[in-house]
Amino acid sequence: MEGAWRKVRQALGLRLCVHAPAAGGGNVQPAQSGAGGCRRDAAVAVAAPGESGPNTPAGAIRRSKSGGKSSSLHSSKEKCAICFASMRSGHGQALFTAECSHMFHFQCISSNVKHGNYVCPVCRAKWKEIPYRSLSSTSPHGRIGGDHTRSPQQDPHLALHQQVSNRRREVRRLRTSEPADYNDDEPLQRMEAFDDLNFGSSKTAEISSYPEFQAVPQSTCLDGFDILIHVKAPTSSSDDATGSLVNGSSLRLSRRVPIDIVTVLDVSGSMAGTKMALLKQAMGFVIQHLRPSDRLSVIAFSSTARRLFPLQRMSHHGRQQALQAINSLGAGGGTNIADALKKAVKVIADRSYKNSVCSIILLSDGQDTYNISSNFQGTSAGRRSLVPSANPNELHMVPLHTFGFGADHDSDTLHSISEASGGTFSFIEDEGVMQDAFAQCIGGLLSVAVREMRLSMECVDPGVLLCSIKSGSYPSKVARDGRNGFVDIAHLYADEEKDILLSVTIPKSCEQTSLLRVACAYKDPVSNETIKIQGDEVKIKRPASTVSVPVSIEVDRERNRIRATNSMESAWAAAERGALSEAVTILEDCRRALSQCVASQNGDRLCMALVAELREMQERMANRQLYEASGRAYMLSGLSSHSWQRATARGDSTDSTTLVHSYQTPSMVQMLEHSQNFGSLPQGRRPQVQGAGSVLEKPSKGR
Repeated sequence: MEGAWRKVRQALGLRLCVHAPAAGGGNVQPAQSGAGGCRRDAAVAVAAPGESGPNTPAGAIRRSKSGGKSSSLHSSKEKCAICFASMRSGHGQALFTAECSHMFHFQCISSNVKHGNYVCPVCRAKWKEIPYRSLSSTSPHGRIGGDHTRSPQQDPHLALHQQVSNRRREVRRLRTSEPADYNDDEPLQRMEAFDDLNFGSSKTAEISSYPEFQAVPQSTCLDGFDILIHVKAPTSSSDDATGSLVNGSSLRLSRRVPIDIVTVLDVSGSMAGTKMALLKQAMGFVIQHLRPSDRLSVIAFSSTARRLFPLQRMSHHGRQQALQAINSLGAGGGTNIADALKKAVKVIADRSYKNSVCSIILLSDGQDTYNISSNFQGTSAGRRSLVPSANPNELHMVPLHTFGFGADHDSDTLHSISEASGGTFSFIEDEGVMQDAFAQCIGGLLSVAVREMRLSMECVDPGVLLCSIKSGSYPSKVARDGRNGFVDIAHLYADEEKDILLSVTIPKSCEQTSLLRVACAYKDPVSNETIKIQGDEVKIKRPASTVSVPVSIEVDRERNRIRATNSMESAWAAAERGALSEAVTILEDCRRALSQCVASQNGDRLCMALVAELREMQERMANRQLYEASGRAYMLSGLSSHSWQRATARGDSTDSTTLVHSYQTPSMVQMLEHSQNFGSLPQGRRPQVQGAGSVLEKPSKGR
């Protein structure tokens, strides 16, 4: 009897008791605590061989006396709902059975517990009890007791106990005790680590100019003569752009500038299931492509927003912490975009240390249910109210790239947020391309080669006046006297190109006319040095008689891009007021005009892409239901792409076989290739999606 009670005391210490020995002997009687006995508590057990039978705790794996597993509920076919690996007793594998009766490997569930997530990953039941009592070390044969001298490194159960024992303090820090100021960012990596690298690029940005015609008759005076200004960022080296998957034993550094990134992730109830799994996978891809000099912070939001961790460097330790925080995410609640953006902006504004390149990435699959009143729905004022207004100088240099996921997201709001901050809006229609959409964006952000660029132009001939500057969403200004102007382009990715169309007045002249001088100034993001570049003067010949001069293909191409963008905007406005047929007609007229233009007849790829995109938009306006589900988001993503001349995700635009993938830079293409090959990378170089959406990084040898 004494031995039976000793076993009961040990079981009680682990909260595994479901039966107690009777007072009169070794027989066991059921406890009178309800049908489940002590099943209100979660159970962790490693069953000992030879102790199976009717008295075995419900949360333990039963083994027969021969050492084989029982053919009961806990058969060898059972798998952990998180990692999908078989749940075998012994071999140092502790098992966790929640009060909802779902079972997991204890090690798999530990990261959720550590981050205060007491919700079952399978049924979403809220847990009232989690294991936090002292755990005895477990022998390889599953017997309770044994060697208590093993270190946490040797005994994963003991290490896990040490993590769980501090759970309340960590939950308090992560959930209820966020600091008033987010100045707890990790210091930047010491520059000595890069001293042996040839930092900075010897290449500079390039400026090219293309007048509409190379010659204009002497007697002709033109009020709308077009000139295209083409700017191209410096070319990246072979490994500048995408970075490499890094590990502790092999660290490849390149000359690209480090970056601060804040990701804002929607974890509302509608993100449950496959969406959450793919979000975790996509974030795992991003984390693995950041380097120790890059810093990342994550804001998760549903009904409220919380910062998972401050800006921290993506060293080996930083990546492990980031992956663990992402693993702990679960879906539930409403959608509070404004609260999340306020926290993201605060992370940027309160930094104690600053990398020269910074960006915010926001993904949401729903509509903000907390901050837009019904009076403002559908208006730009209501949507822009979500954009934080604090620290305007700080926000000026922080583009906010938004991603709308699925058919129910608020594309108007996300597009307005991105436009107000200088970012882009992408439409992730198919959940399977979420990682590719992130990869394309990250490929650009990790290759910033130009900061704070301003393009300036000045008229040369006294009779030449600058009439207008067509620069899309980039701020521009023409002087009152029409003699000069400028465009603020801000930052450029490596190899990125921008086209600006100017319109000037040309007077009569009997000599060659000098129209403009064009120059630009920008900061090198690595050295912070200001670089100035002077372009060639734009000149045209003035023959005495009229001659046949072909129009510039470059100018015609840019006119077509602007025409298509304007048509998209007009069609969007018509569709929003309910005139879908009018919207379709606007797009059809533009498509026919583009098909007949000079550039299109010469096989220009941009014109072909524009025609294909306009046709796709027409098809998505076939009826109101289709427009609401995907047409609006597809069109707004296209407008964002063309107004900033920067690649966005929409439809299958990240697929290299489609025509609709304009503005992709080499670094974006390389990152997309990494994304599409991500599943075939060797173990230890990639996170893996397992079970209910966990992202697990398997350590490589030598770590």
